Amino acid sequence: MRRLPATTVYYGLELLLSAPTFVVVAVYLVSDLELSPLQLVLMGTAMEATVFLFEVPTGVVADTYSRRLSLIIGFLGMGTAWLLVGVVSTAWLVIVLWAVWGLAYTFTSGAYAAWITDEVGVDAVGPVFLRGARFSYVGAILGLVALVALGTQSIRAAVIVGGAVQIACALACIFVMPETGFRRRPAAERKGPLTELRTTARTAARYVRAAPLLVMIIGIAVFEGASSEAFDRLKEAHLIRNVGFPSIGHLDQVVWLGALSAVAMLFGFFVVGALQKGFEHAGTRRLARLLFAFTALLAGSQLLFALTGSPVLAIGAVLGVLIARQVMWPLWMTWVNQQVTDSSVRATVLSMTGQGDAIGQAAVGPVLGVIASAYGISSGLAVGALLLLPALGLYARALRHDGREPELEELPVPAA
Repeated sequence: MRRLPATTVYYGLELLLSAPTFVVVAVYLVSDLELSPLQLVLMGTAMEATVFLFEVPTGVVADTYSRRLSLIIGFLGMGTAWLLVGVVSTAWLVIVLWAVWGLAYTFTSGAYAAWITDEVGVDAVGPVFLRGARFSYVGAILGLVALVALGTQSIRAAVIVGGAVQIACALACIFVMPETGFRRRPAAERKGPLTELRTTARTAARYVRAAPLLVMIIGIAVFEGASSEAFDRLKEAHLIRNVGFPSIGHLDQVVWLGALSAVAMLFGFFVVGALQKGFEHAGTRRLARLLFAFTALLAGSQLLFALTGSPVLAIGAVLGVLIARQVMWPLWMTWVNQQVTDSSVRATVLSMTGQGDAIGQAAVGPVLGVIASAYGISSGLAVGALLLLPALGLYARALRHDGREPELEELPVPAA
């Protein structure tokens, strides 16, 4: 079968993989399985601990052997784990499957952005990320309507269908995904699988150390990961158990959660469209300024959500968080990719930023779960929101020094 153009495959994946299955999964875990706040956070901790352990090794595999193969393995593993979450009913099995999902995700996290960046070029990838985000919003809204409609009849069936779609995408990638931008080292230069992996990992580590802004980016990822853990695991429980939903008709809770996601996606679609018009030559400073602004919106919205008892304000705060995150992702990926000029270590360096996020979630997640269980879900959410303040400080530092870190640049780069 003939390979399709890389951008066609990328936009197709953004369209098909963006269906917010997490909406129905969250209701399934809280309402059907009745997981406690600590169990919900432990799910995330298990996943992020796995991501922490395997993020860089799988990124090294993508840089050493094949980004395309890494993506196929990842999509297949994520879909299978997700599907099985809808089959089992035991909390500890769900936690284990979430860890398996995290392992599969690491095969995609660095490889996905590295693959499309090398296929289209680093100078052209910013608009592709933004255009892809718009495709993802369209796919998410269509998928949301289908999953919510199915979820009102059977939450379990909606979860299973979400996993099946990911598996189908993995199988399609086997036949249509191209890989022309990645070049594996010539056979004469290879020194055995383990030696190749060690060489790639060592080169990537030295590359990050020699680029101080990348060190700071990883630091930002740590704090943003720590902050996101409480909100991601506890927002549905907070809405369902503590705040409630506005008394408009007799809408099912899965419909409310789906509507929130749909509205956020619509806003994100138009905001990203507005940004895309002037994005062809966006530099590091402009991207950092936008990321600072949306991170401030994220922090304020999360804190409002934690402290308010009003259903209307809580819904507004959730929308603020969802919109900020959706707009930040293509900006973040473009910002990071601009710092990686060596294609041979791109997936590994991107995985290192993902590992920073995983460190924040795995290290802080259990603490936030204990706080939520001991002092209430609102307390865990509020502490999580405050963890974004150091990230704002690092963004401000990037703006103040125009993307340079003089103190770090003066330190010697480790020898190979």
